[in-house]
Amino acid sequence: MTASFSVRPARTGDVPQIFALVEPLVQQRILLGKELVAFYEAVQEFVVAVDEDGGLIGCGALHVMWDDLGEVRTLAVAPGHLRRGVGHAILERLEEKARELGLSRLFCLTFEVDFFGRHGFSAISESLVSPDIYAELVRSADEGVAEALDLARVKPNTLGNTRMVKHL
Repeated sequence: MTASFSVRPARTGDVPQIFALVEPLVQQRILLGKELVAFYEAVQEFVVAVDEDGGLIGCGALHVMWDDLGEVRTLAVAPGHLRRGVGHAILERLEEKARELGLSRLFCLTFEVDFFGRHGFSAISESLVSPDIYAELVRSADEGVAEALDLARVKPNTLGNTRMVKHL
């Protein structure tokens, strides 16, 4: 039996459930931790998967980093719904949003190399951006951008994940 679910833009009322879904993954050092307020500030970046009863079973965010580059962030699926297409549907919606915004590349930091690989992402070791764009991005106060750029100030928080990119 296949569970029925849908993916929609997140609402402020979803934030406590997003936080609750993500927090165990932060404790396991799979995702970077964020304060609850950061989820409210970024709610417009999120999409959520909800089951037929309206329960939140997954989430993911698209963060624009530069004119052609976005980052897939905080992609998480509830344990009871893994391997049922929820992550695929969320990622598909985020890619659709990226194309609508005019992005041509998506970046992620992940332990789920196989999942992202199946969706067209490839591991990279080189810089994501040219030196002049790097000089602009380094000014960002966003810890996720700092992590993506591999800045020394986030080294203590580095999770040891893989840097991957997909050309849309």
